[in-house]
Amino acid sequence: MSAKTRYFCNVCGHITSRWLGRCAGCGEWNTYIEEVVSRGTVKRNNEAGGGNRPLPVTEVEPVEGERCSTGMAELDRVLGGGLVPGSLVLLGGDPGIGKSTLLLQVAGLVGATGKKVLYVSGEESTRQIRLRADRLEISCPKLFAYTETDLQIIEEQVGLVDPSLLVIDSIQTMCGPDMASAAGSVSQVRECTARLMRLAKERSLSIFVIGHVTKEGMIAGPRVMEHMVDVVLYFEGERNQSLRILRGVKNRFGSTNEIGIYEMSGCGLREVVNPSSFFLDEHAGRDVAGAVVVPVIEGTRPLLVEIQSLVCPTSFGVPRRMTAGVDHNRTALIIAVLEKRLGLMMGNCDAYVNVVGGVKIDEPAADLGVAAALASSFRERVIDSKTAVMGELGLTGELRPVTALDKRIREAARLGFKRCIVPHQKNIPDDVFNIKILEAKTLVDAFDHIFI
Repeated sequence: MSAKTRYFCNVCGHITSRWLGRCAGCGEWNTYIEEVVSRGTVKRNNEAGGGNRPLPVTEVEPVEGERCSTGMAELDRVLGGGLVPGSLVLLGGDPGIGKSTLLLQVAGLVGATGKKVLYVSGEESTRQIRLRADRLEISCPKLFAYTETDLQIIEEQVGLVDPSLLVIDSIQTMCGPDMASAAGSVSQVRECTARLMRLAKERSLSIFVIGHVTKEGMIAGPRVMEHMVDVVLYFEGERNQSLRILRGVKNRFGSTNEIGIYEMSGCGLREVVNPSSFFLDEHAGRDVAGAVVVPVIEGTRPLLVEIQSLVCPTSFGVPRRMTAGVDHNRTALIIAVLEKRLGLMMGNCDAYVNVVGGVKIDEPAADLGVAAALASSFRERVIDSKTAVMGELGLTGELRPVTALDKRIREAARLGFKRCIVPHQKNIPDDVFNIKILEAKTLVDAFDHIFI
């Protein structure tokens, strides 16, 4: 077996035999990394995928209905209803965010149902895993802990234990015996991911893989790693906050719009059953200028979040525009509309916008909420705490329709809101939710309803 040098792009995974300044695959500059790989034969397995001959799709055994629950309703929601046998799930997130804690809890819940689970760690000893399991109050004889980095040995242990679920923590510590490069390198991550994918398909084994996130916010290793797996999940949150959000980025077996919401506690991660109430815990009964409640949609779930704004005279020549949880450019556009259409001259004021709880809003239905919060702080006029607003804002000051209007209104009514400001559109539900619905065609009409 002879060694050979290749260059891998750490963004898209493009391979070339010589170094290039610009990647031929994705067009990024200075992204090629030199790796020494071994030239060997690749074993082919004709047993995977239903045999060694093509089959009509109608003769292939369906997997729908064979999903197994992870024991966490939030995780099942993000996965599309549960784990699919033979799937490879990649979980990424910042260091210390709770990835290992989440999967160890899942392993304990699955093991409690009588199914065998193998938890393999390349970073912690079995005693460290036991300490964390004791803290999480996990005591399950079907949960097997194992410390190893050699993927070939791990495959042998999988054959001996015969688990229903395999957890790899983390992919950056794994290495294959046929690769000469160090663990965590581009070639090792690619090869180990490919072998785990084959293992999952051959044995109909569900596999969770933890991947570390770089300072750029991407899973360490080539982006092609995300292309190889079936599901890509990101675990998000701030270190100084207890809120954690599990977001699906890729899912071959379900939607990628769903999110799971958790709260970090001393006994591990706790599912947030009522997220709207969680986000509005400090808002109830509090009338303050610059704060407004907006119903947003995350996947199929309606959430009520509070948007806060602070507008104050600037101390610099150029006013500052800072946002957290909403798009910076979208906020600048809304400020321009407020200046042009309503005469709110904020050119000499700093503007700060924040979504309480660390939630990130990327839908335009929150435009009216951002505009109302900015105008409320600028004018020092309080918005009623029992009023929810929604609507997409156009450059001419008109309000455009929003999707899932009935779900948003129903969620606001469930939490005790009395008024809801909505854009004028078709199929507006009648006043059956014990909440007053006020329509507005323009931003001026909406502000007439909001600031009474």
